Amino acid sequence: MKTNLGVKVVAFATAALSTLAAFSPINAQVLFGKKEVEQNKFIVVAQPLPNNLYKLLVFEQVSTQRACWSESGAQPATVEPLLLNFDFTGICGRSVDSNGYSIRMADQDLGWQYTLRLVPEGNDVLLVGVPAKDPNGPTVTIGRTFGVSNTFSKVVLNPGWRLTKRTYQDKTLGHVYFTSDTVLGGVPGGNTGGNTGGNTGGNTGGTLFADIRNDVYASEIDQAVTAGFVAGFKDNTFRPQETLTREQLVSMVVESLAKIPNVNVSFPTVVSARPYPDVETSRWSAAKIQWARDNNIISGYGDGTFRPSQTVTRAEMIAVLRRAAEKGKTMRGLPATLTPKQQAKVFNDTTGHWAADTISRMSGYCNVASAFNETGSAFYPNTETRRNYAAAATLRMLNCVKTDK
Repeated sequence: MKTNLGVKVVAFATAALSTLAAFSPINAQVLFGKKEVEQNKFIVVAQPLPNNLYKLLVFEQVSTQRACWSESGAQPATVEPLLLNFDFTGICGRSVDSNGYSIRMADQDLGWQYTLRLVPEGNDVLLVGVPAKDPNGPTVTIGRTFGVSNTFSKVVLNPGWRLTKRTYQDKTLGHVYFTSDTVLGGVPGGNTGGNTGGNTGGNTGGTLFADIRNDVYASEIDQAVTAGFVAGFKDNTFRPQETLTREQLVSMVVESLAKIPNVNVSFPTVVSARPYPDVETSRWSAAKIQWARDNNIISGYGDGTFRPSQTVTRAEMIAVLRRAAEKGKTMRGLPATLTPKQQAKVFNDTTGHWAADTISRMSGYCNVASAFNETGSAFYPNTETRRNYAAAATLRMLNCVKTDK
Protein backbone atom coordinates (compact mmCIF):
# COMPACT_ATOMS: atom_id res chain seq x y z
CA MET A 1 0.00 0.00 0.00
CA LYS A 2 1.25 3.46 -0.85
CA THR A 3 1.80 5.43 2.37
CA ASN A 4 3.57 8.60 1.25
CA LEU A 5 0.84 11.07 2.24
CA GLY A 6 2.06 14.48 1.07
CA VAL A 7 0.31 17.74 1.94
CA LYS A 8 -1.72 19.79 -0.52
CA VAL A 9 -2.29 23.24 0.93
CA VAL A 10 -4.89 25.39 -0.77
CA ALA A 11 -3.76 28.80 -1.97
CA PHE A 12 -6.03 30.73 0.35
CA ALA A 13 -4.78 28.88 3.41
CA THR A 14 -1.20 29.63 2.38
CA ALA A 15 -2.02 33.32 2.05
CA ALA A 16 -3.71 33.34 5.42
CA LEU A 17 -0.71 31.74 7.09
CA SER A 18 1.56 34.28 5.44
CA THR A 19 -0.60 37.05 6.82
CA LEU A 20 -0.39 35.43 10.23
CA ALA A 21 3.40 35.83 10.26
CA ALA A 22 2.93 39.55 10.88
CA PHE A 23 1.11 38.86 14.15
CA SER A 24 2.41 37.83 17.54
CA PRO A 25 1.33 34.36 18.77
CA ILE A 26 -1.01 36.03 21.27
CA ASN A 27 -2.79 38.01 18.55
CA ALA A 28 -2.75 34.98 16.30
CA GLN A 29 -4.80 33.06 18.87
CA VAL A 30 -7.78 35.29 18.09
CA LEU A 31 -7.03 35.93 14.40
CA PHE A 32 -8.67 32.69 13.32
CA GLY A 33 -12.20 31.60 14.05
CA LYS A 34 -13.78 28.16 13.84
CA LYS A 35 -16.66 26.53 12.00
CA GLU A 36 -18.59 23.52 13.26
CA VAL A 37 -18.57 20.51 10.95
CA GLU A 38 -20.36 17.19 10.59
CA GLN A 39 -18.24 14.79 12.63
CA ASN A 40 -19.15 11.74 10.55
CA LYS A 41 -17.47 13.32 7.52
CA PHE A 42 -14.07 13.09 9.22
CA ILE A 43 -11.88 10.35 10.58
CA VAL A 44 -8.73 10.63 12.69
CA VAL A 45 -6.14 7.97 11.92
CA ALA A 46 -2.92 6.67 13.46
CA GLN A 47 -0.45 5.45 10.82
CA PRO A 48 2.22 3.09 12.21
CA LEU A 49 5.84 3.90 11.40
CA PRO A 50 9.10 2.08 12.22
CA ASN A 51 10.52 2.18 15.77
CA ASN A 52 7.10 2.22 17.47
CA LEU A 53 6.26 5.66 16.11
CA TYR A 54 2.94 6.87 14.70
CA LYS A 55 1.85 9.58 12.30
CA LEU A 56 -1.39 11.50 12.81
CA LEU A 57 -3.69 11.80 9.79
CA VAL A 58 -7.10 13.43 9.38
CA PHE A 59 -9.27 12.49 6.39
CA GLU A 60 -12.37 14.40 5.28
CA GLN A 61 -15.18 13.17 3.03
CA VAL A 62 -15.79 16.33 0.96
CA SER A 63 -18.23 14.86 -1.57
CA THR A 64 -20.13 11.60 -1.89
CA GLN A 65 -18.67 10.75 -5.30
CA ARG A 66 -16.36 8.05 -3.88
CA ALA A 67 -15.62 6.81 -0.39
CA CYS A 68 -12.37 8.24 0.99
CA TRP A 69 -11.84 5.45 3.52
CA SER A 70 -13.38 2.34 4.98
CA GLU A 71 -13.12 1.00 8.50
CA SER A 72 -13.67 -2.38 10.08
CA GLY A 73 -13.37 -4.17 13.41
CA ALA A 74 -12.94 -2.63 16.82
CA GLN A 75 -10.34 -2.13 19.56
CA PRO A 76 -8.80 -0.81 17.44
CA ALA A 77 -10.92 -0.16 14.37
CA THR A 78 -8.69 -0.53 11.31
CA VAL A 79 -8.88 2.01 8.50
CA GLU A 80 -8.30 1.54 4.78
CA PRO A 81 -7.38 4.93 3.21
CA LEU A 82 -9.12 4.45 -0.13
CA LEU A 83 -8.18 7.96 -1.24
CA LEU A 84 -4.64 6.69 -1.95
CA ASN A 85 -5.96 4.80 -4.95
CA PHE A 86 -7.54 7.63 -6.99
CA ASP A 87 -7.33 11.35 -7.67
CA PHE A 88 -9.21 12.60 -4.63
CA THR A 89 -9.26 16.28 -5.62
CA GLY A 90 -12.64 17.71 -4.67
CA ILE A 91 -13.69 14.39 -3.17
CA CYS A 92 -11.48 13.97 -0.10
CA GLY A 93 -9.40 16.16 2.13
CA ARG A 94 -6.42 15.14 4.23
CA SER A 95 -4.27 16.78 6.87
CA VAL A 96 -0.95 15.19 7.80
CA ASP A 97 1.04 17.66 9.89
CA SER A 98 0.82 20.90 11.89
CA ASN A 99 0.02 22.86 8.74
CA GLY A 100 -3.19 20.89 8.52
CA TYR A 101 -4.31 20.51 12.13
CA SER A 102 -3.88 21.98 15.61
CA ILE A 103 -5.58 22.26 19.00
CA ARG A 104 -8.26 24.82 19.86
CA MET A 105 -9.51 25.10 23.45
CA ALA A 106 -12.07 27.57 24.82
CA ASP A 107 -11.91 29.39 21.45
CA GLN A 108 -8.16 29.88 21.71
CA ASP A 109 -5.93 28.65 18.87
CA LEU A 110 -3.12 26.76 20.60
CA GLY A 111 -1.19 25.82 17.48
CA TRP A 112 1.72 27.97 18.60
CA GLN A 113 1.79 26.51 22.09
CA TYR A 114 1.02 22.82 21.58
CA THR A 115 1.99 20.05 19.22
CA LEU A 116 -0.10 16.95 18.54
CA ARG A 117 1.51 13.56 19.04
CA LEU A 118 0.51 9.90 18.99
CA VAL A 119 2.11 8.19 21.99
CA PRO A 120 2.11 4.41 22.58
CA GLU A 121 0.98 3.45 26.08
CA GLY A 122 0.60 -0.23 26.85
CA ASN A 123 -1.91 -1.81 24.50
CA ASP A 124 -3.07 1.58 23.28
CA VAL A 125 -1.99 4.67 21.37
CA LEU A 126 -2.90 8.04 22.87
CA LEU A 127 -3.44 11.27 20.96
CA VAL A 128 -2.03 14.01 23.18
CA GLY A 129 -1.29 17.70 23.01
CA VAL A 130 2.24 18.36 24.25
CA PRO A 131 3.52 21.82 25.31
CA ALA A 132 5.82 23.10 22.57
CA LYS A 133 7.75 25.55 24.74
CA ASP A 134 6.67 25.35 28.37
CA PRO A 135 7.93 22.08 29.89
CA ASN A 136 5.69 22.62 32.91
CA GLY A 137 2.54 23.08 30.88
CA PRO A 138 -0.22 20.45 31.16
CA THR A 139 -0.37 17.63 28.65
CA VAL A 140 -3.82 17.29 27.09
CA THR A 141 -5.21 13.84 26.28
CA ILE A 142 -7.52 14.11 23.26
CA GLY A 143 -8.22 10.56 22.10
CA ARG A 144 -6.98 6.99 21.77
CA THR A 145 -7.07 3.99 19.46
CA PHE A 146 -8.31 1.42 22.04
CA GLY A 147 -5.74 -1.08 20.85
CA VAL A 148 -2.60 -1.51 18.76
CA SER A 149 -2.44 -2.56 15.12
CA ASN A 150 0.24 -2.86 12.44
CA THR A 151 -1.94 -0.94 10.00
CA PHE A 152 -3.93 2.30 9.98
CA SER A 153 -6.08 2.59 13.12
CA LYS A 154 -8.97 4.87 13.99
CA VAL A 155 -8.39 7.38 16.79
CA VAL A 156 -11.52 7.87 18.91
CA LEU A 157 -11.78 11.32 20.45
CA ASN A 158 -12.44 11.54 24.17
CA PRO A 159 -15.80 12.93 25.37
CA GLY A 160 -15.79 16.72 25.12
CA TRP A 161 -13.61 16.79 22.00
CA ARG A 162 -14.71 17.30 18.39
CA LEU A 163 -13.31 18.48 15.05
CA THR A 164 -13.94 21.94 13.62
CA LYS A 165 -12.53 23.91 10.69
CA ARG A 166 -10.38 27.04 10.94
CA THR A 167 -11.86 30.22 9.47
CA TYR A 168 -10.18 33.47 8.39
CA GLN A 169 -12.17 36.61 7.58
CA ASP A 170 -15.37 34.54 7.29
CA LYS A 171 -13.77 32.08 4.87
CA THR A 172 -13.40 28.41 5.77
CA LEU A 173 -9.89 27.00 5.50
CA GLY A 174 -8.76 23.40 5.14
CA HIS A 175 -7.05 23.49 8.54
CA VAL A 176 -8.69 21.19 11.09
CA TYR A 177 -8.98 21.98 14.79
CA PHE A 178 -9.12 19.38 17.54
CA THR A 179 -11.61 21.38 19.55
CA SER A 180 -12.71 21.46 23.18
CA ASP A 181 -14.74 24.05 25.05
CA THR A 182 -12.61 23.33 28.10
CA VAL A 183 -10.10 25.95 29.20
CA LEU A 184 -6.51 24.71 28.98
CA GLY A 185 -5.63 23.28 32.39
CA GLY A 186 -9.20 23.65 33.62
CA VAL A 187 -12.86 23.68 32.69
CA PRO A 188 -15.45 26.31 31.73
CA GLY A 189 -16.94 28.20 34.63
CA GLY A 190 -14.04 28.06 37.08
CA ASN A 191 -14.83 26.79 40.58
CA THR A 192 -17.85 24.55 40.72
CA GLY A 193 -19.31 21.81 42.79
CA GLY A 194 -19.09 21.21 46.47
CA ASN A 195 -17.85 18.82 49.07
CA THR A 196 -19.04 15.33 48.26
CA GLY A 197 -18.02 14.15 51.68
CA GLY A 198 -15.43 11.83 53.15
CA ASN A 199 -12.54 10.48 51.11
CA THR A 200 -13.99 11.49 47.76
CA GLY A 201 -11.90 14.61 48.25
CA GLY A 202 -12.32 18.30 48.79
CA ASN A 203 -11.08 20.18 45.72
CA THR A 204 -13.77 20.83 43.16
CA GLY A 205 -11.90 23.68 41.48
CA GLY A 206 -12.23 22.12 38.04
CA THR A 207 -8.51 21.78 37.35
CA LEU A 208 -7.18 19.08 35.10
CA PHE A 209 -5.36 17.17 37.82
CA ALA A 210 -1.72 16.42 37.08
CA ASP A 211 -2.17 12.76 37.97
CA ILE A 212 -4.88 12.10 35.35
CA ARG A 213 -3.18 13.64 32.31
CA ASN A 214 -2.60 10.25 30.69
CA ASP A 215 -5.57 8.49 32.22
CA VAL A 216 -8.04 6.86 29.84
CA TYR A 217 -10.86 8.57 31.77
CA ALA A 218 -9.21 12.01 32.07
CA SER A 219 -11.87 13.92 30.15
CA GLU A 220 -14.76 12.23 31.94
CA ILE A 221 -13.11 12.79 35.33
CA ASP A 222 -12.83 16.46 34.46
CA GLN A 223 -16.53 16.57 33.52
CA ALA A 224 -17.53 14.69 36.66
CA VAL A 225 -15.63 17.14 38.86
CA THR A 226 -17.24 20.03 36.99
CA ALA A 227 -20.69 18.53 37.53
CA GLY A 228 -19.93 18.49 41.25
CA PHE A 229 -20.68 14.92 42.27
CA VAL A 230 -17.05 13.95 42.83
CA ALA A 231 -13.95 15.90 43.71
CA GLY A 232 -10.22 15.81 43.97
CA PHE A 233 -8.07 16.02 47.05
CA LYS A 234 -6.66 19.06 48.79
CA ASP A 235 -3.22 18.49 47.24
CA ASN A 236 -4.83 18.99 43.80
CA THR A 237 -4.66 15.32 42.87
CA PHE A 238 -7.49 13.01 41.88
CA ARG A 239 -5.74 9.70 42.65
CA PRO A 240 -7.46 7.84 39.83
CA GLN A 241 -6.09 4.42 40.75
CA GLU A 242 -7.24 4.47 44.36
CA THR A 243 -9.98 1.98 45.14
CA LEU A 244 -13.49 3.10 46.01
CA THR A 245 -15.32 2.16 49.20
CA ARG A 246 -19.01 1.38 49.46
CA GLU A 247 -19.81 4.61 51.26
CA GLN A 248 -17.82 6.66 48.72
CA LEU A 249 -19.82 5.07 45.92
CA VAL A 250 -23.07 5.92 47.69
CA SER A 251 -21.96 9.53 48.10
CA MET A 252 -20.99 9.81 44.43
CA VAL A 253 -24.20 8.27 43.16
CA VAL A 254 -26.55 10.23 45.44
CA GLU A 255 -24.78 13.48 44.57
CA SER A 256 -25.06 12.67 40.85
CA LEU A 257 -28.82 12.16 41.09
CA ALA A 258 -29.07 15.61 42.68
CA LYS A 259 -27.70 17.03 39.39
CA ILE A 260 -30.71 15.91 37.35
CA PRO A 261 -32.61 19.05 36.30
CA ASN A 262 -35.96 19.72 38.00
CA VAL A 263 -35.68 16.95 40.56
CA ASN A 264 -35.31 17.23 44.31
CA VAL A 265 -32.88 15.02 46.18
CA SER A 266 -32.88 16.04 49.80
CA PHE A 267 -31.54 14.22 52.80
CA PRO A 268 -30.95 15.42 56.35
CA THR A 269 -27.51 16.44 57.51
CA VAL A 270 -27.89 14.15 60.48
CA VAL A 271 -29.83 10.95 61.11
CA SER A 272 -31.57 9.95 64.31
CA ALA A 273 -30.96 6.20 63.97
CA ARG A 274 -28.36 4.03 62.36
CA PRO A 275 -29.31 3.07 58.79
CA TYR A 276 -27.32 -0.13 59.34
CA PRO A 277 -25.88 -1.55 62.57
CA ASP A 278 -22.33 -0.73 61.46
CA VAL A 279 -23.09 2.82 60.26
CA GLU A 280 -23.00 5.22 63.18
CA THR A 281 -25.35 8.22 63.09
CA SER A 282 -22.29 10.47 63.34
CA ARG A 283 -20.59 8.98 60.26
CA TRP A 284 -20.13 11.47 57.42
CA SER A 285 -21.99 9.21 54.97
CA ALA A 286 -24.85 8.10 57.25
CA ALA A 287 -27.53 10.37 55.78
CA LYS A 288 -26.67 9.49 52.20
CA ILE A 289 -26.56 5.79 53.01
CA GLN A 290 -29.99 6.07 54.64
CA TRP A 291 -31.42 7.92 51.62
CA ALA A 292 -29.95 5.39 49.19
CA ARG A 293 -31.30 2.50 51.30
CA ASP A 294 -34.78 4.02 51.54
CA ASN A 295 -34.84 4.54 47.77
CA ASN A 296 -33.75 0.97 46.97
CA ILE A 297 -30.43 2.01 45.47
CA ILE A 298 -28.31 0.01 47.91
CA SER A 299 -28.77 -2.94 50.22
CA GLY A 300 -26.80 -4.49 53.02
CA TYR A 301 -25.37 -7.95 53.49
CA GLY A 302 -27.14 -11.04 54.78
CA ASP A 303 -25.94 -10.35 58.32
CA GLY A 304 -27.59 -6.91 58.25
CA THR A 305 -24.39 -4.90 57.94
CA PHE A 306 -23.45 -2.41 55.24
CA ARG A 307 -19.65 -2.42 55.61
CA PRO A 308 -19.15 1.20 54.52
CA SER A 309 -15.35 1.04 54.44
CA GLN A 310 -15.19 -2.11 52.33
CA THR A 311 -14.02 -1.64 48.76
CA VAL A 312 -16.67 -2.08 46.09
CA THR A 313 -16.21 -4.37 43.10
CA ARG A 314 -16.89 -3.32 39.54
CA ALA A 315 -19.94 -5.61 39.41
CA GLU A 316 -21.32 -4.15 42.66
CA MET A 317 -20.87 -0.63 41.34
CA ILE A 318 -22.75 -1.41 38.12
CA ALA A 319 -25.60 -2.94 40.14
CA VAL A 320 -25.85 0.29 42.19
CA LEU A 321 -25.68 2.45 39.05
CA ARG A 322 -28.49 0.44 37.47
CA ARG A 323 -30.76 1.03 40.46
CA ALA A 324 -29.70 4.69 40.56
CA ALA A 325 -30.57 5.11 36.88
CA GLU A 326 -33.99 3.54 37.45
CA LYS A 327 -34.55 5.88 40.40
CA GLY A 328 -33.41 8.84 38.35
CA LYS A 329 -35.94 8.08 35.63
CA THR A 330 -38.82 7.76 38.09
CA MET A 331 -37.77 11.06 39.65
CA ARG A 332 -38.20 12.58 36.20
CA GLY A 333 -41.70 11.11 36.01
CA LEU A 334 -40.67 8.42 33.51
CA PRO A 335 -40.96 4.63 33.62
CA ALA A 336 -38.04 3.00 35.38
CA THR A 337 -37.22 0.84 32.34
CA LEU A 338 -33.73 1.56 30.98
CA THR A 339 -33.97 1.68 27.21
CA PRO A 340 -30.75 0.51 25.47
CA LYS A 341 -28.90 3.26 23.63
CA GLN A 342 -26.47 0.96 21.84
CA GLN A 343 -25.84 -2.72 21.33
CA ALA A 344 -24.87 -4.46 24.56
CA LYS A 345 -21.29 -5.67 24.75
CA VAL A 346 -20.30 -9.30 25.10
CA PHE A 347 -17.70 -9.66 27.84
CA ASN A 348 -15.66 -12.84 28.00
CA ASP A 349 -15.57 -13.10 31.81
CA THR A 350 -19.13 -12.48 33.03
CA THR A 351 -20.92 -15.67 31.99
CA GLY A 352 -22.47 -17.24 35.08
CA HIS A 353 -21.67 -14.22 37.26
CA TRP A 354 -24.46 -13.00 39.55
CA ALA A 355 -24.33 -9.56 37.87
CA ALA A 356 -23.99 -10.79 34.27
CA ASP A 357 -27.41 -9.55 33.15
CA THR A 358 -26.98 -6.17 34.84
CA ILE A 359 -23.50 -5.69 33.38
CA SER A 360 -24.78 -6.54 29.90
CA ARG A 361 -27.76 -4.22 30.22
CA MET A 362 -25.67 -1.33 31.50
CA SER A 363 -23.16 -1.77 28.68
CA GLY A 364 -26.00 -0.96 26.32
CA TYR A 365 -27.13 1.97 28.45
CA CYS A 366 -24.72 4.71 27.37
CA ASN A 367 -21.73 2.41 27.89
CA VAL A 368 -21.99 2.62 31.68
CA ALA A 369 -20.49 -0.87 31.92
CA SER A 370 -17.37 -1.01 29.76
CA ALA A 371 -14.26 -3.14 29.40
CA PHE A 372 -11.48 -2.78 31.93
CA ASN A 373 -9.54 0.39 31.03
CA GLU A 374 -11.72 0.56 27.89
CA THR A 375 -9.66 -2.10 26.09
CA GLY A 376 -10.21 -5.75 25.30
CA SER A 377 -13.36 -7.74 25.98
CA ALA A 378 -13.03 -8.48 29.71
CA PHE A 379 -15.02 -6.66 32.37
CA TYR A 380 -13.25 -7.99 35.50
CA PRO A 381 -16.47 -8.01 37.59
CA ASN A 382 -14.78 -9.01 40.85
CA THR A 383 -11.94 -6.49 40.58
CA GLU A 384 -12.01 -3.55 42.97
CA THR A 385 -13.42 -0.36 41.48
CA ARG A 386 -10.97 2.49 40.87
CA ARG A 387 -11.88 6.13 41.27
CA ASN A 388 -11.27 6.89 37.60
CA TYR A 389 -13.78 4.38 36.23
CA ALA A 390 -16.27 5.13 39.02
CA ALA A 391 -16.32 8.81 38.04
CA ALA A 392 -16.68 7.98 34.34
CA ALA A 393 -19.37 5.33 34.79
CA THR A 394 -21.40 7.57 37.10
CA LEU A 395 -21.12 10.44 34.62
CA ARG A 396 -22.36 8.21 31.81
CA MET A 397 -25.28 7.06 33.94
CA LEU A 398 -26.18 10.65 34.84
CA ASN A 399 -26.01 11.88 31.25
CA CYS A 400 -28.10 8.96 30.03
CA VAL A 401 -30.80 9.55 32.65
CA LYS A 402 -30.88 13.29 31.92
CA THR A 403 -31.53 12.70 28.20
CA ASP A 404 -33.64 9.54 28.40
CA LYS A 405 -37.26 9.63 27.31
